[in-house]
Amino acid sequence: MLKMKRIYEAAEKADHYRILVDRIWPRGISKERAALDEWEKEIAPSTEIRKTFNHDPEKFEQFRKDYLKELNENEKSDAFVDLIKTHLKRGNVTLLYSAKDKENNQVTVLLEFLASKGVSEAKAID
Repeated sequence: MLKMKRIYEAAEKADHYRILVDRIWPRGISKERAALDEWEKEIAPSTEIRKTFNHDPEKFEQFRKDYLKELNENEKSDAFVDLIKTHLKRGNVTLLYSAKDKENNQVTVLLEFLASKGVSEAKAID
């Protein structure tokens, strides 16, 4: 199962493979507490669209379009999709983010992108 979770929540055994998908390291989180298996900052939204969005729910739809465009043009996207598919065969994959808003953040867009690439487990479960 593919899950999404705030990095500020405690790591759990059920998380299995944990991937941080933020470009910037989350404030106040040690590497030990993060308990990451991967940090895929290259797959995160660019600084430009992240700053334009600024976590404003009214700007989310434009952010979503811009980020999907970036993902489709990102040369690292195929490898990321393969990474997710590989680890889903072994157990849960948890995509970690630092945003406070559980609905209007990059992981919800990333899940949409993964679903478009055939990752059938790509839905928001937290």
